Amino acid sequence: MKTAVVHYWLVNMRGGEKVIEALLEIFPDADIYTHVHDRKAISSLINSRKIYKSFISCLPFAKKLYKLYLPLMPAALKKFNLKKYDLVISSEAGPAKGVICSPQAFHICYCHSPMRYIWDMYHEYYKAADSVTRFFMKVFTPSLRKWDVTSAGLVDRFITNSDNIAKRIRRIYNRESEVVYVPVDIEKFTNNERNPADFYLLFGQITVYKRADIAIEACIKLKRKLVVAGSGMKKSEKIKYEKSGFIRFTGNVSDGEAVSLFSQARALLYPGIEDLGIIPIEAQAAGCPVIAYRGGGALETVKENETGMFFDEQTSDSLIKTMVIFEQNALNFSSRRLFTSHVQQFSKIAFREKILRVIDKKERL
Repeated sequence: MKTAVVHYWLVNMRGGEKVIEALLEIFPDADIYTHVHDRKAISSLINSRKIYKSFISCLPFAKKLYKLYLPLMPAALKKFNLKKYDLVISSEAGPAKGVICSPQAFHICYCHSPMRYIWDMYHEYYKAADSVTRFFMKVFTPSLRKWDVTSAGLVDRFITNSDNIAKRIRRIYNRESEVVYVPVDIEKFTNNERNPADFYLLFGQITVYKRADIAIEACIKLKRKLVVAGSGMKKSEKIKYEKSGFIRFTGNVSDGEAVSLFSQARALLYPGIEDLGIIPIEAQAAGCPVIAYRGGGALETVKENETGMFFDEQTSDSLIKTMVIFEQNALNFSSRRLFTSHVQQFSKIAFREKILRVIDKKERL
């Protein structure tokens, strides 16, 4: 089948772009459609394909200010000519699914999440925005919500990354979806020797909803070492926490350094709520237990009392209680075979098989 992959924007390499890479490996002749493309920030695999950009890419400073053009993206999607494609896969977390396909085409939407900034996290984004952005959010959000719900009718089949997001799709779009977990390069982590040291690990971009403060405060109170790998925290806050003697910030790390950290950490601390969350999967692939807040995608990625533990309230005291219990039972989390078996469901092979199964169902209709 002649295939098109529609992605909201190509300006960095995060979870959504990793899914695009996996799709391109399954469909090596697929073309890509997107609003904005920053070649320097994107992998060679994606850059090697034919990439069509919407008129958004021609607007001033589009590579940096693309989110400001969000209200124009529904109109931009309609201008893409996809009549020659038999299979269209839209990758949605920003506007992507509103393309017009041939009546004979099969349109699958891999929905990472309905747009957070107009739905579930609207108030968080609004609170963090400046006065000008708030004004435009008030003006355009109602029409974007209407378009978002209406454009769901252009999709033949929804797939998504977790049961957590499947519920959100049902609530917002009134559509059922099939869960296909994101593809994780677990082999990168499973082949490394586990050698626990004396520190806990907090990993990833530091944003408000990830609740890094809970992990940091817990370790300071409990007098445990914590390595924070990732950027996003203000310099003044770093200095304040480092004075405790228990917190160390590494900034962004390479893939090799990430493997080493996962292999040595006593456990990964995961106090935020994510739609699914790739980092806990990578940690478990390396044999590193996860101590996570009981909510969001962690409920699907962490196997309680086998590959990790949960704490029930998003507070440092609740996390401390679970850390103490974990340390008393640390030997129960030493089975590398169990960890490896658990993460296989998130492998690239599993992703490929499930995607092809979805397409096969269409062929048998």
